[in-house]
Amino acid sequence: MAGVAFPRKRLRRNFAAETIAKRSRAFEQFLSHLHSIPEIRRSPEFLEFFFLQDLRVAQRLTCTGMYREALATWANAYRLQDRLGVCGTGRFLLTLAGLAVCHQELDELGEAHGCCEQALQLLEAQGSHPLLAPFLQAHVHLAWKVGKDKRRSEARLQDLREAEPPLQQPPTLKEWLIKEPLE
Repeated sequence: MAGVAFPRKRLRRNFAAETIAKRSRAFEQFLSHLHSIPEIRRSPEFLEFFFLQDLRVAQRLTCTGMYREALATWANAYRLQDRLGVCGTGRFLLTLAGLAVCHQELDELGEAHGCCEQALQLLEAQGSHPLLAPFLQAHVHLAWKVGKDKRRSEARLQDLREAEPPLQQPPTLKEWLIKEPLE
């Protein structure tokens, strides 16, 4: 941290463009330095500083049916997570679920299908995940709607159903998204 120095506060001209620019550059340098340390870069506290609030707001907007507003917030969280390199996390899957739900509710079925495909690629290596069945169900439905091949997802969904004891119908992406607590 020795190489990171914030410009000192002044009694006057704290809101001058030059002062704001210097402080902004120093903050970017500080964040870059923090991001260069693997232990900090991977810590939940560091990551969630950037996008957890967006996820909470997006989830709340989705739950209240404000899909257009939620979509913009989910998209911002997606960009931040992508930029931070945390695309394999549960929070990223939650973001893809939010994007898929909002796109679907806004009748943007191609985009919703793309989100499901991206999530299923991330879940490919995992045998089971709470979001696997909801994403497969959504993918099958959306693939049918947009005229894409759905056989692989149907087969995988069938394998899941046969591998697990039949308890109850898995939740839809939207149901899962609404019920998922964000601490």
